[in-house]
Amino acid sequence: MAAALRKIHADRARSAYDRAAATCRHAGVGQDDAQLVPTSPVGRAAGALRLSAGSIAALASSAPDPAADARCARNAAAAAALAAQVAAARDAGSETAAPDSAAASALRAALAASQAAATAAGGTALGRDGSLNACADEAERRAVAAARAAGWVSEDREA
Repeated sequence: MAAALRKIHADRARSAYDRAAATCRHAGVGQDDAQLVPTSPVGRAAGALRLSAGSIAALASSAPDPAADARCARNAAAAAALAAQVAAARDAGSETAAPDSAAASALRAALAASQAAATAAGGTALGRDGSLNACADEAERRAVAAARAAGWVSEDREA
């Protein structure tokens, strides 16, 4: 069971990380923007992306642990939400942005995916609740679709 849960959480973590990386690229956030003590949204997004990459890499060398694996997915989703905040703010500053733009929708979806991943990882669930994991997976799929619609993630990226 732990191995099956590892796959679920790892797949969601990789999706959220890929979404965060693509969103950072769209917003012009690079790895060199990461700060030890972040002082800006850009620094927070870059730092969170870097930490998520390390967590995902650690999955390959550790034994399956549903709670830890779910926290990894939660952290990647949080990194994607931070990246979405930066991208939405930059997109909102463009002359063609509408108040309810695709960027605003993508930000809302990223925040919902982050919240769903946190719920699946937290409380008494500890990454083992099938219905919470399914909700987090669905929220991640919606966040990918919204990021695509906003132009943050390319069409050829798998959902």
